Amino acid sequence: MSNRERNKKILLELVKQPDNNRCADCRAPDPDWASYKLGVFVCLNCSGVHRSLSSRVKSIRLDFWEDNQVEFMKSTGNASAQAVYEKAVPSYYYRPQHNDCKVLKEQWIRAKYERKEFTGETKYPPLSYTTGVCEGMLWKKGKGNTQFLKRKFVLSERKFTLVYYNKEDESKGPKAVIPIKDLNVTFQPQKIGHPHGLQITFQDEDHIRNLYVYHESPEEIVTWYNAIRACRYAYLKTAYPTGSDEDLIPTITRNYLKEGYMEKTGPMQKEPFKKRWFVLDSQSRKLFYFKDQLDAEALGVVYIGNQSIGYSLEKYAPMHSRGNKWKHGFAVETPKRQFLFMCEQEKEQSEWLDALRKVLSRPMSPQDCTAEANLRYKR
Repeated sequence: MSNRERNKKILLELVKQPDNNRCADCRAPDPDWASYKLGVFVCLNCSGVHRSLSSRVKSIRLDFWEDNQVEFMKSTGNASAQAVYEKAVPSYYYRPQHNDCKVLKEQWIRAKYERKEFTGETKYPPLSYTTGVCEGMLWKKGKGNTQFLKRKFVLSERKFTLVYYNKEDESKGPKAVIPIKDLNVTFQPQKIGHPHGLQITFQDEDHIRNLYVYHESPEEIVTWYNAIRACRYAYLKTAYPTGSDEDLIPTITRNYLKEGYMEKTGPMQKEPFKKRWFVLDSQSRKLFYFKDQLDAEALGVVYIGNQSIGYSLEKYAPMHSRGNKWKHGFAVETPKRQFLFMCEQEKEQSEWLDALRKVLSRPMSPQDCTAEANLRYKR
């Protein structure tokens, strides 16, 4: 057996080990690349970021490996490297997964290996997301138009608020003071049309509001994201002092379970169907709908309770509906009324049904029951 074949066999055995069988950076299964500078096994997508960092990556299967490079991989591996480069990752810091957007994964890799933010060494000046205060300029979409304008944002962990100003002159006061209590932030590059696009969602009195922002610097926008997560984490620790990290961390921020256009009719089911943008928030059990996908304010919300208290879901075939252009429907039954929705494609209908069933089948917490009762009262 040649050295090439022997080394390839060794690497293929190494990558099967429990600590190495997922990408060291995004947890994608079955990585087939490796950095012989860092000693980590990574997926194809993450290998491209490593290559830009001069991390000396090679394909496990296709490239030639020197004996000393294979020995280094044997002596290191993902677990050993993570013990060094991820020694002090804050609890609230978001660790990207393989299906997350590019900017999150790239900045996670750069933060670990290039900027060495998590080795446990004291940084000066301190990292922005660790200070409890973050301020700077972000490009924000106007409420009634598609234009993005620079606005000053200030995040305060002490006050548990996110504030933004329409003018740089702060003496005129903020345009909005957003409580951290119900705020969510998620990356939406495709929706916003910018690779660093963030959607900030919050409760404004009885309405759900969205802000759409971005920053030209990938490092800066990910810093804002994790600074907001740090503030949210601090709030949750205060609001739920007995809550464990295992319970609290998944609720800091979340991606939405399903988004997309559907058609919807009114409560009497005699009104014409209208096209709306829908967002399913699994955590809050709410299906929000907007006129368009970048609207600032939701038109309404449908609460998705549990099957045990009168909520159900089934396919719907329209007979004499008015105005609907799409034919693949389903009905959501609530204790108060039936909601009818139409999808353009059967595949979309199936995806919505699967997503809604996940929420319907999940038991309701005491907080869910309170939210459901409050929503019924407002109707």
